[in-house]
Amino acid sequence: MTEGSIVKHILIFAIPLFIGNVIQQLYNMVDTVVVGKFVSEDALAATGACGSVNFLFFSLTSGLAIGIGIIASHDFGASDEKQQRKTIVNSTYVLGVTAAVVTVAGVLLARPILVMLKTPEAVLEDAVTYLTVTTLGTVFIVIYNGVSAILRAIGNSKMPLIFLIISSLLNIVLDLLFVLGFGLGVLGVAVATVIAQAISAGISLIYAFARIPYFRVSKEDLKPVKGIILKCFGLGVPVAIQSAMIAISLMVLQGVVNSFNDTAIMGAFTISGKVDILESIVYNTIGAAFTTFAGQNLGAGKRDRIKQGYRIGMMISLGYTLVSVPFIILFSDKIAGLFVNSEEVIQISKTAIRIAASFYFALGTIHIPRGILNGIGDAGFALINGLTEVVCRILFANLLVNIPAVGLWGIWWAGALTWIFTSAVCNIRCHLKIGRSPSIRQEIA
Repeated sequence: MTEGSIVKHILIFAIPLFIGNVIQQLYNMVDTVVVGKFVSEDALAATGACGSVNFLFFSLTSGLAIGIGIIASHDFGASDEKQQRKTIVNSTYVLGVTAAVVTVAGVLLARPILVMLKTPEAVLEDAVTYLTVTTLGTVFIVIYNGVSAILRAIGNSKMPLIFLIISSLLNIVLDLLFVLGFGLGVLGVAVATVIAQAISAGISLIYAFARIPYFRVSKEDLKPVKGIILKCFGLGVPVAIQSAMIAISLMVLQGVVNSFNDTAIMGAFTISGKVDILESIVYNTIGAAFTTFAGQNLGAGKRDRIKQGYRIGMMISLGYTLVSVPFIILFSDKIAGLFVNSEEVIQISKTAIRIAASFYFALGTIHIPRGILNGIGDAGFALINGLTEVVCRILFANLLVNIPAVGLWGIWWAGALTWIFTSAVCNIRCHLKIGRSPSIRQEIA
């Protein structure tokens, strides 16, 4: 990525990521659609109430997987097969302990957290069931993410995508079987998700041991290496903290939503959140591509090319926003109708989606500078970014919903204003890092 067309490099890198992200989000949306269309409005509200909490648990392990992938790529680039095996073993220890802690904490704290978030009594039991069961699948998520991170680090991005496709299709089949066939409701979609995750983890491990020599470790490789373990935490924890802080801010916002004690509002919040996630797929993908782009050009000392890439990335993001937003606004009621049959939920969702979509330009301009800052190794940015989202969501949500003229719509205006402030912080930080310093590499070091 240090030579030639920036747009071409970004697109070639981003397309496989985009496909994977689309499948990942469709995988996550299956539960929402099934319970919304085939169970009940309360069931939709129950699964939606768990979204931010599940994201918090997920972020604590996914950040570590990212750090492990970086270490594995270094070992692979150095052609150090022995070190690669040690990295795999020690990363297994790190992820295993983390998965155990998160699982135990999730099971024990599922009810207290949902009560703290003011989850209405009408949906509390279903929400506790869904959160408890899905938390039990943490170990399988960790296995898949860990294996996939290492496979991508050695240049194999195809197989993680295939594992994900298999898991997604299986999840759809099992959801329909357990809900329509066995009538298990919320419990059914939760169990279906865990089974699909377990199979995805299993086939990824089988493939890794069968086809990747680095996974065939010896007794000597099993010895814990303190340096590698600390490095895994050192590279992964900042990303995990950033994601965890965002998740906490979303949990606070979910608490504000739950305080209305209205399952229609909870359902609408769940649906609009899914639309936000779908819109973010392109933004996330481009941002991830620019992380690699910025990292490579930092190593080559090409500061001007990073600045050029930043401008191109912003143009791509804004161009996509101009194309997608009118479509989302025009068909907002039809989009909501894909998730639920309730006319009340559809009408609230329609307005909510339109409010959020009107500010997607700000959401899109967060990911380009975030990707570049991560790529150049700006560790301090993760904390700044996380704090901005936490403060803005808590402040705006609690302020706006208490203004009579705004009321429940303050839930979505809070998200929009958070995007605007976060975008401003990200872009100012990016300008300071790549626009002022004569040597980014020297400054970061």
